Amino acid sequence: MNDDWRLQIDPAEEPGDAGSLVERLHAGELEHELSGAFHDRVIVSRDGDTVFLYAATREQIEGARDAVGKLAERHGWALDSELRRWHPVAEEWEDPDKALPSSDAERAAEHEELIAAERKAVAEGGEPQFEVRVDLPSHRDAARFEDVLRAEGLPAVRRWKYLVLGAADEESGRELAERLQEEAPAGSTVTFEANERLLYEERPSNPFAIFGGLGG
Repeated sequence: MNDDWRLQIDPAEEPGDAGSLVERLHAGELEHELSGAFHDRVIVSRDGDTVFLYAATREQIEGARDAVGKLAERHGWALDSELRRWHPVAEEWEDPDKALPSSDAERAAEHEELIAAERKAVAEGGEPQFEVRVDLPSHRDAARFEDVLRAEGLPAVRRWKYLVLGAADEESGRELAERLQEEAPAGSTVTFEANERLLYEERPSNPFAIFGGLGG
């Protein structure tokens, strides 16, 4: 499925603003209207002073951009941002308005079905308690590994070269993490942790999944 929308954020003045932004997103310090469904997650990564946000749709990434803008205004940060979309033929980040192959319509429809099913599950109390996150070497590796997992009955959230899978409990989550570490392509990093959105019931749901290390 096509889910490669990227927002690149660079500090216009103070380099430390990038780290402060990631910390605030990690802590859920954000008033937003983004969906809380698991498959609607926005993935965040950082490469030095640059922060990258990845989303499934243009509407979602623009909503994240608006939310980050409000957060920057609240804290007095000066940030520059650039919206790009991955072009599967050119295999480059390009102008978001550039036309994509017609087959993307089918991929988009598939993605909408997945999100609808996930939203229904969340409404029925099906929010995963734990998350397993996989940082793969490349976009191609992530797409191929997603297909492998889906064939094994393990649907994942894919954003660029990152995958996120939910687990119902700690034991199954750790078993899944160990399994993915063995199956993932060489050079992949697998992490396991509790779903942070469920650790702070007094806070709004945090739709951001934070990855450490490099982005791009």
